[in-house]
Amino acid sequence: MKRILAFAFLLLAASCIVAAADRAADAAADTAADSWPSRPVKVIVGFAPGGPTDLFARLIAQKLSEQTGKNFFVENVPGAGGNVGAGRAAQSAPDGYTLLVTGGNLTNSPYLYSHVPYDPLKSFDAVTVGAQTPVVLAINPSVQANTVEELVALIRSSPGKFSFASPGTGTPPQLVGSLFQHALNLDLVHVPFDGGGTAVEATVAGHTPISFGAMAPAVPLIKSGQLRALAVTGKERSPALPDVPTMAEAGFPEVVGATWTAVVVPAGTPKDIIAKLHDLIVTGLAQQDVKDKLAAMAYVPIGNSPEECTAFFKSEMAIWSKVIQDAGLHAE
Repeated sequence: MKRILAFAFLLLAASCIVAAADRAADAAADTAADSWPSRPVKVIVGFAPGGPTDLFARLIAQKLSEQTGKNFFVENVPGAGGNVGAGRAAQSAPDGYTLLVTGGNLTNSPYLYSHVPYDPLKSFDAVTVGAQTPVVLAINPSVQANTVEELVALIRSSPGKFSFASPGTGTPPQLVGSLFQHALNLDLVHVPFDGGGTAVEATVAGHTPISFGAMAPAVPLIKSGQLRALAVTGKERSPALPDVPTMAEAGFPEVVGATWTAVVVPAGTPKDIIAKLHDLIVTGLAQQDVKDKLAAMAYVPIGNSPEECTAFFKSEMAIWSKVIQDAGLHAE
């Protein structure tokens, strides 16, 4: 009996210790979130300055700095389609003092490259999808088509004649173009460029008659008549081009995709810090000056929850891994 009582006492003591440890951990997390940030926070961008991901990162960093009184500074770490920066962020301490602002490269690169220095879901904890913009299908005005249906008929009537420009292999516009090509079984040649601007300029010049392009550089050219927009690939029309139909409205609902930016942190970052960071970003996205600046880039603010962001990543990986495989795409 004494042994039984002694064992029961030990079990009770152990449970009390575990409960106390849990309370201490919760209290430590609360303290961490309350005091965060107490020093400058690094915002890693895996691309050179000036691109949409960098511009979004700087916009959000500015708002986070204003709200917290601490410096959120952008560090550009370009290379390998964003993989170098993502790898550096994945290896950083999960303490809330390193963020990664990223895009579709985060979820697409594992299928494009033979090796990437991170796992999109295991190496990071999602914070939010900050903003997104559709891809725009546009053509040189000399192309005899005024609708997507007419363009598809024209491509089918002239095998081997047509090509499409994109900002580069593995970019969302190129993947949407490949989806269009393979879903409709079209004879199209992909011509990659080194950015959204040069891609649409090639279509303006007539070198590549079709463009699956980024909205920001394309919209002014469309409005000036130098490009003819046939459709956008979002689920809804773009506020930047309200008269241009979606691909679904044009009769091709299977062709859908967007360029997006998201904020993630190294896996294991305290949940309370993630929640606080999320709330700060959403507050910043709601400010009118931020909306105006995003609209100038043809972006629409999102600000979904960490759980919704993770689900979105999984959905993107399921969709585009198949497109990449079917198209036989490789970034190396």
